[in-house]
Amino acid sequence: MTSTAAIPSPTAPRYEVPIDVHLILLRSTPAGREVLLSRRAGDVYATGLLHLPSGHLDGPHEDLVTALIREADEETGVRIDPKDVWDAVVVHHRNPQGRARIGAFFPVTRYAGTPYRRERGLCSQMDWFLLDALPTDMVAYCWAGLEAYRAGCRLALHFQEPEDTIVYRPDAPGRLRLLPGTEARSGVLALDPELRAFAEQTVGSLAEITDTSRPRATSRVWRVKGVTGGTWYLKQHQNDRFHQREVRGLRTWAPVLGAAAPRLLAADEALRAVITTAVPGRPLHGHVLDPEQERACFHQIVALARRIHQSFPARPAPNGSGPAVHKADRHLAAARQQLAAGDAEFVRALVRQAERLDPLPWVETHGDFQLRNILFSGQPTGGRGDAGSHLAVIDLERSEPGPAVRDLVRLSDAWNGRADLYEAFMAGYGRPLTGAEETRLVIDSALDAVSAVAFGTAHCDPELVERGHRTLARLRAEHETPRLTQEEPGEH
Repeated sequence: MTSTAAIPSPTAPRYEVPIDVHLILLRSTPAGREVLLSRRAGDVYATGLLHLPSGHLDGPHEDLVTALIREADEETGVRIDPKDVWDAVVVHHRNPQGRARIGAFFPVTRYAGTPYRRERGLCSQMDWFLLDALPTDMVAYCWAGLEAYRAGCRLALHFQEPEDTIVYRPDAPGRLRLLPGTEARSGVLALDPELRAFAEQTVGSLAEITDTSRPRATSRVWRVKGVTGGTWYLKQHQNDRFHQREVRGLRTWAPVLGAAAPRLLAADEALRAVITTAVPGRPLHGHVLDPEQERACFHQIVALARRIHQSFPARPAPNGSGPAVHKADRHLAAARQQLAAGDAEFVRALVRQAERLDPLPWVETHGDFQLRNILFSGQPTGGRGDAGSHLAVIDLERSEPGPAVRDLVRLSDAWNGRADLYEAFMAGYGRPLTGAEETRLVIDSALDAVSAVAFGTAHCDPELVERGHRTLARLRAEHETPRLTQEEPGEH
């Protein structure tokens, strides 16, 4: 007997969810981009919490953009031209009570008027807050929409469970799911007006913009071409720290590399954006070379690293500047369901050793020195010569002073199982690693591997997750019972 209990009746009403609109009103300040939030008041849902100006559609006669413009005027008094509503983030949300809705979050940077509390009975406060330092006393649904916007994702799910709270809690389980493949892909017309204005003020009118971002919601990079010729790169950083590090690197050690690094044309701190020259070549990641070519290429790669490290004299490390062990517990907690048995204990044993290490001297470092960020053009000729080929580095947003082995952590995966590549690398570097550097490389590689598993899992990057697992397996095979020692003073 076949049951028909799960088959809905043809006359049963269709499942429907409310649709609401949210205004992400933005302004640029020297401290960074700010977003307008209002504190809900009165007999309303989530009273007392901060939220974006928002509301429901009035009915089938009203479209999303019309509803947004109406709500903006009713709640804040600002006037928005429809042509300045050009993008949206869609979030499918379910609250802890099990009720679902679909929200469209619209970023707006151009508007008329000064926002103020027009609905004083429903709003007790209205103020600007830094987009990268949002308050915690806000509605979790609102936080999810803003986080998806900050990540550059255009479609997200935020399904809360009954044990969750309406208010956003940083320590609560993450319910936000950024759907892969829904990142913004911008052409000339779709580029944020402020970013386009910045680019055109720097290089002139644009004829073509191609999104070259990596398949990750937080990546925002475009190749731009001018109407009179010329090619440059426009990049917007996801936070102030990345922006400041990239600008510093481009202004300090990158010029020492000449054609082996991009040149900074302009930087906008409020937009967290830079315009740089284009450097020729394609990423070495995935490039197929024969063994002799690989050895020649690795010799050149490490010579490039040496030029970065020697661009300015080494200096003593500041106090407390050892391995980032303070992040270990956080990364281990985030990656715990993905780690193999014994991984966490192995990493914690290394962390305990790291606490006893003396700091290594600091040099300028790239910070993300891996094959993805090394461009290759021409043809390696074998041996140690570099005739016929050229290497360059890009993506300096993790650049900062640190120990030289910082730049070997992610590159070490490329020579795993290839003693010939390791030898070519060391020959190009011009000296062997000290005992202290070897120890630090193992510890930093383990910490980076756990971070890769946690980050890759959260951002749907299976290759990053696999690199983390591969690195942990290699390190455990080599150092399952860590007996890493520092070199004795004076040993070189």
